[in-house]
Amino acid sequence: MGLTPIRVRQLNAYINRLLTTNPLLSDVAVIGEISNLKFQNNGNVYFSLKDSFSTLRCYLPSHTAPQIVCPLEEGLEVIVSGMINVYEPGGYYSLVVSNVEAEGKGQLAIRFEQLKAKLSAEGLFDTAHKKQMPAFPKKIAIVTSPTGAAVRDVQKTILNKNDYVSLLIVPVLVQGPSAAADIASAIDEVNREHDDVDVIIAGRGGGSTEELWAFNEEVVARSIFASKIPVISAVGHETDFTIADFVADYRAATPTAAAELAVPDTEALREHMEHHRENLRTLLIQRTEFARRQLEAASPAAFASGIRSRIDYEQMHMERIRDGMLDQLNRRIREQSHRIDLLKASIEAANPFEILGRGYSMVTDENGTVIRSVKEMRNGQNITIRMADGSADATVSERRKEDLL
Repeated sequence: MGLTPIRVRQLNAYINRLLTTNPLLSDVAVIGEISNLKFQNNGNVYFSLKDSFSTLRCYLPSHTAPQIVCPLEEGLEVIVSGMINVYEPGGYYSLVVSNVEAEGKGQLAIRFEQLKAKLSAEGLFDTAHKKQMPAFPKKIAIVTSPTGAAVRDVQKTILNKNDYVSLLIVPVLVQGPSAAADIASAIDEVNREHDDVDVIIAGRGGGSTEELWAFNEEVVARSIFASKIPVISAVGHETDFTIADFVADYRAATPTAAAELAVPDTEALREHMEHHRENLRTLLIQRTEFARRQLEAASPAAFASGIRSRIDYEQMHMERIRDGMLDQLNRRIREQSHRIDLLKASIEAANPFEILGRGYSMVTDENGTVIRSVKEMRNGQNITIRMADGSADATVSERRKEDLL
């Protein structure tokens, strides 16, 4: 008869007792590199310790976290102390952390910085090498895992936004030892065999540093740089940066953001074109109406009517000028007539004969020169006295003395 079967929880509880009662595992120190670091709202902290071969889950309780002096960072190599515990509902074991000490920067972080410095010195990150993305791509290649959420998000976003572009899914491994070579080979293949592709999106969804590491490999960076087709790097989340992000022509925070960046909104373009079409239609109607009026104005009847109107206008204008000139001439005649009358009155007022008519007389000498003073006379002189109705000759017999005074 076989062994009596037990329930899963019974087995997990038994393993937990074995581990927690083992003196070696109740207080153990482990060296590894922090990855997949997560801070919970309740104060608990979860992360993994990893080396080149293995990964260990770690749990830092909220009541212990404030006592940890060492700052927790992705890629930091640390010494973690604690006890091994089995999480019975999940059936996995983890290290319950009691202390953390910094051991130094992790090997992955060091490799990242070294490769970044090397490629930057070679000019692979220079903006001068960045290629322009076409405004209206016809075909987009998506280099990613065919089963991940990223490919579904990219497809959905692009097809919802643009019903003109076609998609080419290029399936690759996105993590693991063979992933980098697979990604690089796929980018090379698209350039070599698909000359109708306008844009390449290369990336994957979020994950830990080691899960995203394929996009930090030199072979992927050089493949992106050598691509004749513009490449959008779309790896992880907004806070994740990889070597592929620096060398790519465009960096998107997420695969969905890459899809938004890659294509224009065809519905918005149609609305824009419809607006322009209506504007052009209105302009064409206006120009046509203007041309029609010009043609009507150029017809013989319109021309004759225009000439007649012009003649009538000019005739009215000439009549206004004539009337104005006549008015001005009459005004000048009246002004001159008035002036003549004034001059006539002035001349008549100065006419000596007019004066004589008022009872005065005029005396002249033998030569007809007017004598104006008694002092101009001499005794025995012949003079002529002229009055209004005639004249008389006389001889001066005596000048009165009192007249000489």
